[in-house]
Amino acid sequence: MKRLGQFKEIWVVDFEYRCPDGCLPIVHCMVAREVRSQQVFRISADELHDLRSAPFDTNAKSLFVAYYSAAEFVCFLELGWELPVNTLDLYVEFRLLMCGADAEKKFGLVAALNYFNLGQHVPSEKQEWRELAMRGGPFTETEWEGLLDYCQQDVDATAHLLLGISNYLSIPHALIRGRYMQSVARMERNGIPMDTGLLSEVSENWEHIKNALIERTDKHGVYIEGSFSEKRFERFLTASSIAWPRLPSGRLELTDDVFRKQAQAHSNVIAPYHELRSSLSRLKLSKLSVGPDGRNRTMLSPFRSDTSRNQPSNSKFIFGPSTWIRGMIKPPPGRFIACIDWSQQELGIAAALSGDKKMMKAYQSGDPYLKFAKMAGAVPENATKQTHPAERAAYKVCMLAVQYGMRAYALSQQLSKTRHDANRLLQAHKDTFPDYWRWNGRILDQGFGSGTLKTTFAWRRIVLPEAKPASVGNFPVQGNGAEMLRLAIIKMHEAGIQVAAPIHDAVLVEGTCEDVEEIVAVTQRCMREASRIILNGFELESDVKVVTYPNRYMDEERGGSFWNNVMNLIGRDDCVYLL
Repeated sequence: MKRLGQFKEIWVVDFEYRCPDGCLPIVHCMVAREVRSQQVFRISADELHDLRSAPFDTNAKSLFVAYYSAAEFVCFLELGWELPVNTLDLYVEFRLLMCGADAEKKFGLVAALNYFNLGQHVPSEKQEWRELAMRGGPFTETEWEGLLDYCQQDVDATAHLLLGISNYLSIPHALIRGRYMQSVARMERNGIPMDTGLLSEVSENWEHIKNALIERTDKHGVYIEGSFSEKRFERFLTASSIAWPRLPSGRLELTDDVFRKQAQAHSNVIAPYHELRSSLSRLKLSKLSVGPDGRNRTMLSPFRSDTSRNQPSNSKFIFGPSTWIRGMIKPPPGRFIACIDWSQQELGIAAALSGDKKMMKAYQSGDPYLKFAKMAGAVPENATKQTHPAERAAYKVCMLAVQYGMRAYALSQQLSKTRHDANRLLQAHKDTFPDYWRWNGRILDQGFGSGTLKTTFAWRRIVLPEAKPASVGNFPVQGNGAEMLRLAIIKMHEAGIQVAAPIHDAVLVEGTCEDVEEIVAVTQRCMREASRIILNGFELESDVKVVTYPNRYMDEERGGSFWNNVMNLIGRDDCVYLL
């Protein structure tokens, strides 16, 4: 506990509440314990709603501790309380401790206690109280006491866990992660505005729509009685002269990731099948988590991956299923939404971390893929995207493939070129950006040699001997990208920006139409500042897409045509998007 000596008080807190999908929380009770004095607050709903602030200190001299604190902070926000200055989230710190380890992938409070040999403090399983909390009130006096006892078990267990994990903490970095968990709660509360009327209409007609979409999209007979046929798809690929990655067994590799990459490489041919297959296999409109106020709200699940990215549910989060469904995002009257994303973030991060000045120059050119082709001598200096589209496309695929550790065979399939052509492109990349390749080699040596890698803010990944080199080599880019996004969002909230959601390397912000220019400018400033901090002074730019009422959000290239097909099928020509 010496590392926590700077704090006068340390409060471990837990709430019990009910929160149906898409809704705001209904707070039942709260228990808080101060670790040193052992002072305890046990407060039920009526008294909580009478309080204008937390009943304990949340100032700079105190530390707020919880296990997955975003759950507590959504209750703070619902009660109208000011959020604590300092937060330590033991869930996040336990995930950090186990990141990359060959563990059972269990990260609940019980798993954390058992890891530190604190099994004697594991809360007893009381299904009746969990079910009672989910049921909601009104509660009898006995039920109130039972809920408070149930809540206090988690508080006491978390306090014991704090003692076990304290020696592993890097407090300055942990407090930054705690600040982000407050941002997570704000975003989960805000949610994403939806066109619920249209969503209901599409849901009601979905079975009819699915069959009609197959008929319209499947011009090559890939589907049989509504089901995707791998054999027919393979024949279609052969007839179209499209190379496709295969499994060791020889069968086509049909993961969503492979389909997405192939759709990017063969947009006119494969993209329609990718969108159709994704929609028919993954899209369950009834599972989208939308509240009665028309907001898509769900757990954003931060820090879940080894790179510490957010991983919200693909079925509940509007940005999880097929791309076209994002057309259901629509700002309310008088308001706007804006998607603001870093321009080629991963390339910029790789350039900055590696110190490769040529790669930095390529990034800063505004079109790094064409600049790469020019640097490699593949196109003249006066070449443009319009004059040399094929060359630019090939060098773009190569540049992106390198970041993911793709080798010549996979690159040749991605480009539908020979392995010789793929090797030539990879060699051009090595010749053009030698400092990047030396840096990447050092990352692999460090990872496999020391067994760990760290980001700028000390998110650490354990590197096991059996880890995939491509995953290890890409960790600094992905991990620091996640750090950058978190820091930017923290800055946005501190600047008063209403952030609706994080989207990988982008944010969705919202506000009134008259404030759109100021809000976008502040958001972009926060993103630039975050990139400078994470990348030691190197600044990344961002792109902006603003949607004002009565317009709707749309990813034109990836989902526009499919959206229009759906709208035509239900007779909603007024919702067709002009591509």
